[in-house]
Amino acid sequence: MGTNDEKAADLVLFGDVVTMDDTRPRAQAVAVRDGRIAAVGNDAAVFPLIGPTTATVDVHRACIMPGFVEAHGHPLNSAVLLGEPVVDIRPVTIADADTVVDTVRRAVGEHPEGVVLNGWDPLLQKGLPVPTREWLNSVARETSMVILHNTGHVAYFNDVAARDAGLTRETPDPEGGSYGRDPSGELDGSAFEAPAVMAVAANVLAGATARLPELLAAECARMNAVGITTVSEMAFDPRFSATLTAIARSGALTTRLRLYEMSNPQRATAVSPGVGNDLLRQVGIKIWSDGSPWVGNAATSFPYIDSEVTRALGLAGTRGKANYTAEEVHHISRPYFEKGWQISCHANGDNAVTLVLDAWERMLTEVPREDHRLRLEHVGAMRPEQFRRATELGVTCSMFVDHLYYWGDVLVDDLFGAERGSRWAAAASAIAAGQRISFHNDGPVTPTNPLRNITDAVTRRTRSGRVLAPEERIPVLEALRAETINSAWHLRSEDAIGSITPGKHADLVVLSANPLRVDPDDIAGLEVLATILEGRTVFGKLE
Repeated sequence: MGTNDEKAADLVLFGDVVTMDDTRPRAQAVAVRDGRIAAVGNDAAVFPLIGPTTATVDVHRACIMPGFVEAHGHPLNSAVLLGEPVVDIRPVTIADADTVVDTVRRAVGEHPEGVVLNGWDPLLQKGLPVPTREWLNSVARETSMVILHNTGHVAYFNDVAARDAGLTRETPDPEGGSYGRDPSGELDGSAFEAPAVMAVAANVLAGATARLPELLAAECARMNAVGITTVSEMAFDPRFSATLTAIARSGALTTRLRLYEMSNPQRATAVSPGVGNDLLRQVGIKIWSDGSPWVGNAATSFPYIDSEVTRALGLAGTRGKANYTAEEVHHISRPYFEKGWQISCHANGDNAVTLVLDAWERMLTEVPREDHRLRLEHVGAMRPEQFRRATELGVTCSMFVDHLYYWGDVLVDDLFGAERGSRWAAAASAIAAGQRISFHNDGPVTPTNPLRNITDAVTRRTRSGRVLAPEERIPVLEALRAETINSAWHLRSEDAIGSITPGKHADLVVLSANPLRVDPDDIAGLEVLATILEGRTVFGKLE
């Protein structure tokens, strides 16, 4: 045993190792040198790399895995919305409607310069008032106020916020978004989809975005605490490029970032595909084909059921409308695709999925390309035959499986009924169709937590304990893939992260127990003991 300092590992970990590498699925030790995996295997594989300066740690019965990869996140948005001065009213923070309203009123008084509140959710915070223009103005008569729906797909704003944002009845709807209007054409205090929402909230959020370095550091710390070492930014605004590059160069990033720039009317970006490095890289373009099932604009082939909830929301018997036609998705996608970009498209409803697949099938016929990894995001209502079609086209799917836990009961009882609602996020059908799925939390919509997602996918259990469509449950190993190597593949980074493989970055998470060896219901409650990025402990302790 032993070696000279030149070849010695910096760190050797002993424990129950789940590698997510099919060539060596399990191991007992991992050696790290210069931030990369130097060796993985049994004791004999790492002993030759232990030198006088090597730190050796036996985690005993704890489990060592590759760091989790969040394939669809919004860390820049989360950094701003979960930090001061934005007021957090998400249902995971405040469950009671009366408390939400009290918080809104108090926040207006505490922020006379203008206030943004994030997390309004009448489905989970039952009893919230309808945020009409009249109600918004009554709560905040002289203060700019913007309330963001928990989905991020809708914003509610008062007249002062409209004035400050330069919005009038003559303001046209932005491409891919819209402003709600009353029968006379006046703005009604609502904005739908990212382009409109961002136009409303930008002025009030300007102060927060100016503090992006400290806010992003806090968001990275939150992700590290749940074992995440890589995350995508799925709504990247290139105006933040210089700031983000400076943050990365300062050493303040403790998660790797993969950027997907929002599509724009010019169908152009200032950079080339893959610009950056393994810490910070721009890999794709993002489109939104529809909206959210929670606010009525997910494009489904089936209507909302007639229930007390849908009647209160004005959704009973309605179907969501897509943001674009298939022709428009093709028109947006092709210029980017021709330049080599990976394209990611938000699609919750099955009609939205169909129109995107139609558009992309035409595009792939016109501009064939191998290994394009076109991505569909969320795919809540996607059907088995659609998964098969996507596989045939080489289109891959990232699933918002945490919908099942937080909104599973709502999906069945209040929105779509048992037949449609219970089969939401049909992971088993996707895998059976040949999909290499990933999971995500779409932060800050639900708390970013890979272990929670794994339990969700394996048990399909809602918060009430109900199991939805048990035939769509998947094995634990498949769920682990969806949070590690599959997510890395979605982000075109499987050569560098996603498994404990010699030569890859030493991005690791140490869990209190092996997810393969505990009851699936207990996986969500496992403790993250340490998170390691490139051999450096960024959360917890190794002991």
